[in-house]
Parts: sequence; C-alpha cells; structure tokens
Amino acid sequence: MSESGPETRLKFFGLSDYGTFWQADRLLELVREFDATRGDQGINDIVELHHLALFLEHKILPKDLAEAERDAPLVHVPEIREIIGRFFGKVTDSTFSTFVQDVDFQYRTDVLDLLGKNKVFERCTGSIVLAALQEQRFHPCDLLSCQPLVRAYDQEIRALLLAGPRNAELLARKLLQSEGRDPIHLPKSFTPADQRDLFDRYVDEEEPNLNFVKLIASARADKNTGVDARLKLKASRKADALTKNMFESTEGIKTGCEVGISADQVEEVVQSWDGMVGKYSYSRTWLTENLDYPTILNNFVHLFQFANKHMLLELPSYEAQLGVFERFMGTPGKGDYRTGAAFRLQDQASLLQTLMYERFLSSEGIELESVIAWFFTDYLEQEFGATGLKYRASSPTATYLEKSRHLFSEMESVLKQFTLHVDYGEVDPELLTITSEQLSYDGIPSQVVDKYAYVANNADIQGIQHLLFSDQSGLVHISSDLEAESFLHLVIANDIAYDQFHEYQQRNIDFLAEKGILTGDRDRIAFASAPQLYVLKELWEREVTSCLHHSAAGQKAIDEMVSAGWLVHRSTLLSTAEVSYFNYFLNDREFSNGPSLRNRYLHGSQAEGDDDRVHRHTYLIALRILVALVIKINDDFCLTDNAVLAKE
Repeated sequence: MSESGPETRLKFFGLSDYGTFWQADRLLELVREFDATRGDQGINDIVELHHLALFLEHKILPKDLAEAERDAPLVHVPEIREIIGRFFGKVTDSTFSTFVQDVDFQYRTDVLDLLGKNKVFERCTGSIVLAALQEQRFHPCDLLSCQPLVRAYDQEIRALLLAGPRNAELLARKLLQSEGRDPIHLPKSFTPADQRDLFDRYVDEEEPNLNFVKLIASARADKNTGVDARLKLKASRKADALTKNMFESTEGIKTGCEVGISADQVEEVVQSWDGMVGKYSYSRTWLTENLDYPTILNNFVHLFQFANKHMLLELPSYEAQLGVFERFMGTPGKGDYRTGAAFRLQDQASLLQTLMYERFLSSEGIELESVIAWFFTDYLEQEFGATGLKYRASSPTATYLEKSRHLFSEMESVLKQFTLHVDYGEVDPELLTITSEQLSYDGIPSQVVDKYAYVANNADIQGIQHLLFSDQSGLVHISSDLEAESFLHLVIANDIAYDQFHEYQQRNIDFLAEKGILTGDRDRIAFASAPQLYVLKELWEREVTSCLHHSAAGQKAIDEMVSAGWLVHRSTLLSTAEVSYFNYFLNDREFSNGPSLRNRYLHGSQAEGDDDRVHRHTYLIALRILVALVIKINDDFCLTDNAVLAKE
C-alpha cells in the first residue's frame, strides 16, 4: 500500500531536539487539513499522523495558529489513535508484505514500534514477517531495536544473527560499546557461546571494521559477553595487522609533537605549530642557570604545563576536550578510558618533556629521582614540618626494568606515607610496614577541608553547563552572522538583544536569567557574575574546581552554588579525573584499555621479549606520574599552610 506524499514529512524528535521545532510549516498544514474520515492513507501517512499526535500531546503548536485555534487540535488526538489502531488491525500474514512496502526511511523504526504496540507480531508468522521486512531492506539493526519483534520471534532472530558474521558489529554495540545511540535487544536464546562464536568469526573476516576489532581487543574478559583472553589476543593481533595494512596503503597525516633545547633562544619556552605537529623549544641558558631543586620541580608546572594555575593536572583526558566527531563518531568500549586528539598531544608532549629534561639534568650531574627524594625527605620537613616521609631513588646502575619496578613500588609507598600523615599527623614506620591494603587512588585523603567542588546530580546545573559551554547547545547559532562554538563565546564576542534569539531559544534564555546566570537585561544579554562564570567554566573544562585557589568572590560563588544543591564538596588528594588518569596507566581497576603498567611490572607479567627500549618507555611514564603526584602533594601542603595562616 504505497502512497505519494510530501518531500519532507513531520517527525517528532523529542523536546530536547531542536529539529522538532523547525517543522512549523508542515505541522500547520497537517493541523489545518486533518480529516478523520479520510480513508486512503498509506503506511507513511499513518506514521505521520502518529507524529502529529505526539506534537499535539506535548502541546507543541505552530505560532501562526490564532489564539482561538490553539485548543481545537487537541481533540484530534483520540481520533488519530483510533485511525492508527484500525489501520494496523487489518494487518495479517496475507497482507503484511503489502503493508510494509515503500516505508519512508526515517519511519522504519516507527513502523516496527507501531506494529509491536498494535500486537501485529503476536498474530503474524515470524518467517513471513522477517522475509517481508528484509525484502524491504530493513536492516538487522532496525529489527533488533524493536523489543516486541525480538521477543515474538526469538529463535528466528537468533538464526538471523548467527547467519552473518557482520552482525557481530551490532553485538559489539550492545555489549561492548559505551553509550550506544540505538537500542539493541537480543533474543533470550542467544547465549554467551553464540556471542563468542559470532565475535570469533567476525575477527576472521578478511576486512572487518578496525574500530570494532579494537573494541573486542580492549573489552574486559567476561563470560557474559563471550569475550575471553584468547579472543582478546586474537582481536589485538588482527587490529595490529589491519593498522599495518592501512598505513602501507595510505600516506596518512603527520601529527604529534617535537621537543628540543635551543642554545640561542632568549625566551624560556617557545611553542609553535607545523601543520598538525606541535613544537616546544626551551632555552638552554635558562635551564642551565636554574638548576636548584625547587625550580627543577616548578619547571614541570610553569614550563611543561603539567598543571594549570589551580594545580589541576592538564595530563588527564577531559570530556570537554573531545571534538564532535570524537564524541559521536567513535566506537569507545564500555570499559574504555575516552581519549581524543587533545589528550594524545598532551600525552606525547609531556612524555617527551620528561625524557628531554631527565637527559638534560643527567648531563648536568643531577638525577631527577634524587630531586624527588629531596622533595619528600627534606623539603616537606623544612617547609611544612612534615616528618617521616621518605622516597628512595633507584640505583643509577639499575636496568630500566629494575627502575620501573622500583618506581611503582616507591610511588605506592609515598602515597601510603602521605595517607598516614593526613590521618594521624605523622608517619609511623612500624604502622607503615603493617599497612597491607591495596592502594586506591580515589581513597587518598587531603589535609584540606572541602578541597574540591563538583557538579551535583542536579538538573538545573547540568542544564546550565550544557547551555553555556556545549557546542551542542541550542544557543550557539542564531544566524550565519551570529554563531560560535559555545553560548559563552557568542555572548562575549557580540552585543546581542533578547529579541534576536528565536522563540524556541528564548525559553532557555529565560531559564538562565531565572537561575541568576544572566542579568535579565533584554537589551543586551550579559552574565550576572564573572566569578561565578569563571567557576562554572573550570568545572566544565576540568570537571572539578579547586575551591581555595579562587578569589574570595569565587569562593563565595562556590558556597552559594553548594547551598543551592548545584555543587558538592569532596576532599581527596586527587580529583576524580586525575584518579581516572592514574588508574588508566597503572591498573585495570577502572578501565579495560589501559597498559596496566603497575600491575604488569609489580606482578612480573611483562611480555616475553620486552626489551630495554620498552622498559625505558615505561620508566618515563612512571617518572611523569610520580612528578604529577609531587605537584599534587605540594599543592595540598601549600593549601593547608595558607588556610592555617588565614585563620591566624
């Protein structure tokens, strides 16, 4: 039962999707032309009526309707539901293939949903239904999105899945991928053994999708998903082979970073770009003239930018750094640490900076580990009166395998010492020796009360953050002349009046004004409080704010947002994002795609054949992480000291 119709049909995308509000012309046309007695509707007409009912039920009506007309369309909803019910009530085995002919592509899942709601699958034969749907090019993804269909035709859907190795991609989206965009339902008869078989045959395909192969390789071994260690290894080897073939056939794009020392450079550091390659150059004169231990450690903050001015580490992957394609086009696993181009650049740069500086200091007769040992043994006692903290540098003659193991062990030791200092005000060596609990980075305490503030599970603040800073905010685009990457940038760069925003945007402007984020001035949109905005911006970019680093006005803004239920305080050495960064590199507690270096080296599970180059790379990562911990511990002592002085 095919029918001709308009080029653009009505579709309700939901209240949070602005695509819903850009269909006023078609909505107005349907409202004014609705005829309950019309009897020639085809499948697409019926589905469009379904969407019209959704618009009416949510009271989304065209502004061109006169006030007297606005209530009248609501009476059509029961009539529309009755028309839809009668239409699908006629579907039988003999008519099914005719009913699903020429379904508009955007209406495919709607058709399946309406077939399920009207119990068509309960009275029609599975072989007839699935054959007709496949003939009309309904994708397996469409079929699996419909739970009533999967439930009604359990065995048939299982057979359909197993028939095509490529269906493993749907399985991966359901079981392994993080935040899949489409709902996927699996038949109850589809067992973990079936899942493993499908994954295994997919990896054996000549050209499987590299993203999904990587997804299998990085997934946690889990009997419920069918993924085990052997399958992970097989997928990892396949991913390596696919990657190698890809670069052999494609020239690729040069990205990365370069780090060097300049003999004649006046500036301490010069940063530049060569295409997509970041370049960092440092003054040899300045480095040579500043070899005292405090400056050496400070260089990791001020020269190498391991942390921002609030001593929040720049090393972790932050969601705000992910681009649109990285957020929506990738295939991250459920247990993956999400990274993007910004993280990879920072990771490469910080590792090369650590390598360069370690080599430079060694040429000057200084071992970086000795500087770290001085920090714990001498500096903390001399500056803050903290006694008993010790770090033992590894032997200069040790191999990099031995140095790596030593660093991971000493790293845990100093963190346990710091925890004892926070808990008891001292480090008792005997108590340290009997402290056998495994170290948890999220459990390391802070000496600072209410050190951090985080966004709470509160709809108001989460909505505010999205509207202000997200590139997906509905307030980033007014016209081709008035648009920006965020609402914040749009307002800062332009003088904009309230009336310049579209009607559907004004409700969000009203919301921001009502919540005290905007001044409420309709002649010029402006932010109500600069300190508040600064705090909100750091929360968006670093997923946390360090309270005592803010001005008095900023701290007052934080306290007000805590009182409003927008923010919550926590007191730990590391922020949540920093904890995730350490967990990613060091263990498998939180993520399945990390190198798990601490576990591998302390448990002696390095791969056979790992050479000195591999162990040196691990040593540099461990050294970088240890320096980051020094920065965080020093900041904790400084904040505590400042808080004490402020009370005196």
